[in-house]
Amino acid sequence: MAANYPHPLIAREGWPFIAAAVLVAAVVAALAGWWSLPFWLAALLVLQFFRDPAREIPEDRRAVLSPADGRIVEVGRARDPFLERDATKLSVFMNVFNVHSNRSPVDGSVKQVWYRPGSFVNAELDKASTENERNALWLRTRDGQDVTCVQVAGLIARRILCYVAAGAELVPGQRFGFIRFGSRVDVYLPLDAEVKAALGDTVYAAETVLARLAEHG
Repeated sequence: MAANYPHPLIAREGWPFIAAAVLVAAVVAALAGWWSLPFWLAALLVLQFFRDPAREIPEDRRAVLSPADGRIVEVGRARDPFLERDATKLSVFMNVFNVHSNRSPVDGSVKQVWYRPGSFVNAELDKASTENERNALWLRTRDGQDVTCVQVAGLIARRILCYVAAGAELVPGQRFGFIRFGSRVDVYLPLDAEVKAALGDTVYAAETVLARLAEHG
């Protein structure tokens, strides 16, 4: 099914950056003609970074969707540091060429939101999950299963944006945040979830199924 998508194809977070890049390129073009070409290329790169296309959401109520575009850099058992439980962890690394809009992996309510300051090591490294600046959502599905979704800042990323708070109701694939300029998103699932994604897979926010939750209730 098509996502209920209230945002334009270019993320609103990028409008000031795109406007500034185009303005600089236009000024250089007026003053120096063809010497402005690198500035126009830079403006195109900024534009592509802030693209935010609508997505087709799989019709599977037990599916755990990828919260971000990128590449799977971690799959396995881990300790969920927010809910203090053993869990299955999947991590998606976003480089500067990926779409950086973040989407809800499941259908459920936001029970709590945590923000933790930290450093800015390479988000591709496992230690980024515990050392970097991060923002976590505790999501509870309609049948009572807990999913933790963590936005992690990267080496270049200096701004995590989250637009939901405790009590919010999210549907699968709904946009909840944005991370600027390269980062990572971790997802912690119940141990009985059936993992569908593998290390090294390329995934797409709101479209790729990372796992399926077990039937409860």
